[in-house]
Amino acid sequence: MPRIDAFLKLGLEQDCSDVHLAVNVPPMLRMHGELMPIKFRALGDAELEGYIFEILTESQIERFKAGHDLDFSYMSEGVGRFRVNLFRKSTGMGAVLRHIPTRIPTFEALNLPPVIKTMADYKQGMVLVTGSTGTGKSTTLASLIDYINSTKQENIITLEDPIEFIHPSKRSQVIQREVGTHLATFSDGLRSALREDPDIVLVGEMRDADTISMAMLAAETGHLVFGTLHTTSAVKSIDRILDALPADQRDQGKIFLAQNLHAVVTQQLVKTADGRGRRAIVEVLLMTNAISNLIMNDKTFQVSSQMQTNRAKGMQLMDQALLEAVQNKVVDPDDAYVHATEKKLFQRYVTNPDLLPKVSLAGG
Repeated sequence: MPRIDAFLKLGLEQDCSDVHLAVNVPPMLRMHGELMPIKFRALGDAELEGYIFEILTESQIERFKAGHDLDFSYMSEGVGRFRVNLFRKSTGMGAVLRHIPTRIPTFEALNLPPVIKTMADYKQGMVLVTGSTGTGKSTTLASLIDYINSTKQENIITLEDPIEFIHPSKRSQVIQREVGTHLATFSDGLRSALREDPDIVLVGEMRDADTISMAMLAAETGHLVFGTLHTTSAVKSIDRILDALPADQRDQGKIFLAQNLHAVVTQQLVKTADGRGRRAIVEVLLMTNAISNLIMNDKTFQVSSQMQTNRAKGMQLMDQALLEAVQNKVVDPDDAYVHATEKKLFQRYVTNPDLLPKVSLAGG
């Protein structure tokens, strides 16, 4: 058994999400959003290299020694499955290993708004799930794919870096392809997918203009595309897509979004009220004629007000969702305050006065 498995097993026993390994510090665990060291010596460069190289293939070792970062999945028998990022920094190598649950959680287990489940019923177009790294985007998409896989007869192609949740084919056929293993880039995978008779394509990360353009083409030509962006609001997601396109394609991009973007779900993970876990809080944009017109007329800054006044349709801003979660006592009010945009709305609920802005008492 690789020696690294002992750290991974300890992490799972402590219910952590990530195990961090780096030179000159002891191993650390991400516990409910906070990084905590375990009682172990600081790792040396040769020691950590020994741990990591035990789980790499020869080609991975060669690629890492050539100066490349590595993203891959690792299955530890008797422990679990992990997504691994391996990198070098100023003091030596480092690695982050994120646990991927074997069982795909349901919408209900994730406490997601019911409207997200309806996004599995679109026949074509695009749905975006966005948020910063580690906010549960992959988990939400896995729940959507598993729901479709269990209830519909579709050809589903996923393009991932790396493959995380495993989807055995149920009522649907699920083909999972990994960047760096089965294909060179996401855009290459999308080009191939369009020749593979897909009904649904999942793009693990829309990280460049070529991938975004290919995903738009897939959505325009009768396929349902699920994609992710590292953006922190629905409005920023729309702007990110338009900004990624060449100037001469911007108008075409606006038309695409107005006609083919169905929804944007933006996620944050916030500590639960009891401090024993984290809960996904989501912002939801659903395309309407009014929002389409705002996009076409370069008025995306007004989209938030449309979302705020259309809660009956299932839309909500992040601050609205956070405030409701605080009032229902399901999340920690201090952590909600940290994540909020309009912090004044949350000040009355804060229990740690150090978080609040300081008032100057100096006289003039």
